[in-house]
Amino acid sequence: MESRSQTPPLHHHHQSLTTNPTNNEDTIDIEAIDHQEETQQHQNQPSPFVNNKNHLHANDQKSITNKRYMPLLIINYLLLFVGSISSSLLSKYYFIHKGSSKWVSTWVQCAGFPLLIIPIFLPYLFNLTKRNPFTDFTPKMLTLSIFVGIMLGFNNLLISWGVAYLPVSTSALLLSSQLVFNLILSAIIVKQKITFSNLNCVILLTLSSIILALNSSSERPKGLTKKEYFIGFFCTLGAGLLFALYLPVMEKVYKKVYCYEMVMEMQLIMEIAATVLATVGMAWDGGFKEMKRESEEVFDKGSRVYWVTVMANVVTWQFCFMGTAGMVFLTSSLTGGICMTALLSMNVLGGVIVYRDAFGGLKAVSTVLCMWGFCSYVYGMYVKMLEEKGRMAKERNDSSMELSTMRRSRGATG
Repeated sequence: MESRSQTPPLHHHHQSLTTNPTNNEDTIDIEAIDHQEETQQHQNQPSPFVNNKNHLHANDQKSITNKRYMPLLIINYLLLFVGSISSSLLSKYYFIHKGSSKWVSTWVQCAGFPLLIIPIFLPYLFNLTKRNPFTDFTPKMLTLSIFVGIMLGFNNLLISWGVAYLPVSTSALLLSSQLVFNLILSAIIVKQKITFSNLNCVILLTLSSIILALNSSSERPKGLTKKEYFIGFFCTLGAGLLFALYLPVMEKVYKKVYCYEMVMEMQLIMEIAATVLATVGMAWDGGFKEMKRESEEVFDKGSRVYWVTVMANVVTWQFCFMGTAGMVFLTSSLTGGICMTALLSMNVLGGVIVYRDAFGGLKAVSTVLCMWGFCSYVYGMYVKMLEEKGRMAKERNDSSMELSTMRRSRGATG
């Protein structure tokens, strides 16, 4: 038989079981199949960003069969859990104790980008990967990362305005509305299938936000004008919309990326771009002078507590964004949005426990609906994962049986 210039992937090996068009009887190219098995065992990692459609699942860290998939998923969810709750409470702490600079609150959300050097370089230094950091970072990735980073910078500013003018519990539940935008944009950008579980989740979370809005007029903080309250209300909704756009855009990019280190490299560029935007805004608005004045004269807990609050906020916000990026890479933009929404419900309880935010009947119903929607989606995800694992196991079993039959037939005729 003629040798093939390129062997197909193993999961398409049935394409090698073809009829030789030059002969009258069927012949099976078993040698080619055996050869491609050996070749794939020694094959190098695929191209990371472009033209990598034929890469091995074993090298793709977002494949559920990869041994690093589950540890990475757990680590990133823990980062998201700790970062989301802590950053929300610390931001509120800053404003409660007379911190007033929205630029400072914006800046701390992205200034922790040096922390990303750890997940980028640590695997290489400990020989966990042979890939050099930033080896495959293309100009296209750089341009896209800068653009998305600027978008995140504006998103951070909107969040700061929302936190400044709204109770933690209200802003947290309002941000859950990003899930509606997330589902719509995911369906458009990454062709996310609309199923009963995700549609049910979105409907319940939308009802949760509507109920919250009905209760909003009775819990406006003292001294806050109606105008300021609604500025915070709509800034929070705007932040949800921008973040909902960010998630599916990054999912589309991450489909062409096979390792977590590259995700963190892109995240580093995004956070640098967002930090530059916030720094320019602070310099233009006198934010750095205001930061010094706040620490020495305004913040009622003293200068030391002020800087501890700022630095803790820097770290926790970075945990939040690291966890979000990891969840989108390992699962999907919709799953990442759902997980964040579930944590927003935890923020509601945190605001009630730590800051004594009002928690009346309507807010309780809103929280229950939020958790109900999340649980229904998680169950749907669990069922889908079981079906996917079953399908993959069946394909492997069928492939093994087919190959074994061909080899026995070859031995019998030989």
